Amino acid sequence: MTLWSDLSTLFSRVISVFSTYDWLSDTLDILLLTVLVYSLLKVIRDSRALTIAKGLVIFIVAYILVLLLDMKSSIFLFRKLIDNILVLLAVIFAPELRKLLEKLGTSRGYLRLSSLFSKNGSAKAIQYNEEMSRCINSVCKAAKEMSDERIGALIIFERAMPLGEIIDTGTVIDARISSQVIQNVFFPKSPLHDGAAVIRNDRLYSAGCILPLTSRHNEVSKKLGTRHRAAIGMSEQSDAYILVVSEETGSISMAEGGRLHRNLSDGEVREMLLDVFLIDVDEDREERKQNRKDRKRPKKDESEKTIEVIDHKGGESDADDE
Repeated sequence: MTLWSDLSTLFSRVISVFSTYDWLSDTLDILLLTVLVYSLLKVIRDSRALTIAKGLVIFIVAYILVLLLDMKSSIFLFRKLIDNILVLLAVIFAPELRKLLEKLGTSRGYLRLSSLFSKNGSAKAIQYNEEMSRCINSVCKAAKEMSDERIGALIIFERAMPLGEIIDTGTVIDARISSQVIQNVFFPKSPLHDGAAVIRNDRLYSAGCILPLTSRHNEVSKKLGTRHRAAIGMSEQSDAYILVVSEETGSISMAEGGRLHRNLSDGEVREMLLDVFLIDVDEDREERKQNRKDRKRPKKDESEKTIEVIDHKGGESDADDE
């Protein structure tokens, strides 16, 4: 009877909680808090503030222990700090908070919503598309020329997930993109040629970066070298698109979502990147985008254990790709 009574009490409490739940305001409240916390965590993850956040967790644990042990002097000190915690957090996390607000104000999602509800927002979206198109065209032109010259390259297009940890392993450049700048970075024996370049928004943000290799070593074809394995590994750990130019064969590949598209032309790379990074501001662009998406990828067999490699020319090169 006791167990049944406890279960009945628990059930009645659950019912009472849901009876006071406002499905509109409470749901919107939860969604708003989720978005804010998620955005803040992304910003913290991309900076040294993560270490400070760990320190705050230790601070909270220490305060709980002090309360349990009834240490009066320490309790007084902790409470004085807690009374001013908001001011302290604002000072400590000022760069991260500013960065968060900047991301909210300049994100593609904001531009997409603005393009729907305001004429000025549509103009901003068009301007963004023009700059991003120029950036993609320059990268594709450089990729084509490096492919012809058998110059290896590894270029990351950052998306929603920030790549601060990867950027920290290289050298910050923050330069306006042109095909000449890209080729200079990857020119053999240049100081930064033996790493990855990161494109953030429409700028060459960093170069000489070190990428994690895929953990599925045994599932990768032995014909794929370090560059391709690093591209696959980066695509497994982020939502970025990674462009690879093989030094051995000159073939152009693109990694995304743990998949590797091989033997692409510069035009196919351009179409793939435009599909992902441009904001739809008119019906014609949406129709063109949908038409491109109608060209389905071949689906992978569930029983197949190797990493999905999509060859866009239907053939494998005999040479090993770096």
